[in-house]
Formats: sequence, structure tokens, C-alpha cells
Amino acid sequence: MNTAVINIKTALETKRAAQQIAAEIGVSLSALVNAYLKKLIRTKKVEHALDEKPNAYLIKAMKQAEKNYKKGNYSPVFRTGEEAVKWLEEQGI
Repeated sequence: MNTAVINIKTALETKRAAQQIAAEIGVSLSALVNAYLKKLIRTKKVEHALDEKPNAYLIKAMKQAEKNYKKGNYSPVFRTGEEAVKWLEEQGI
């Protein structure tokens, strides 16, 4: 099997805690990361739980985005680059 190395930066405590959990379930940290990457490829979804709550700035921005969306004030969706260019030209951009 051909392999490649992936280097990531993480807090030392995060690495140690992850290694400990991996050891407790009887696999290596590499095996866990590979399993996650294979699932990402298979499902094309990033699934994870966030332990942190959004800060006040993010909450305010999300509320404003929701208001804008309800008013119809949002960017159009384009299926092709040509559609996007045509729209920009129509806007005089």
C-alpha cells in the first residue's frame, strides 16, 4: 500500500488526549485519522460536534444574515461561471 504523510498542528494536550482515547479503544491515532478521512471521502460531509458556543459577534452576524435572507437580500446562486460573469456584467461590475 502506498502511503503519504500528513503533518498537522494541534495543541499538545489535544494530541495526547486523542492518543489516549485511541489506545483505550485499541487503535492508533493514525488509524482514527485514516478512518475519518475515508468517511469524509465516502460521505462528502464534515461531521463533528462543537463544544464551544458561538460568541456574541457571531450570534449578531447570524441574526443579521437571517433578517437579510427573509427580506430576499442575498447573493444569487449560479450554476456555472458563465452565469456569474453574466450577472456581474448586468450589474455593471
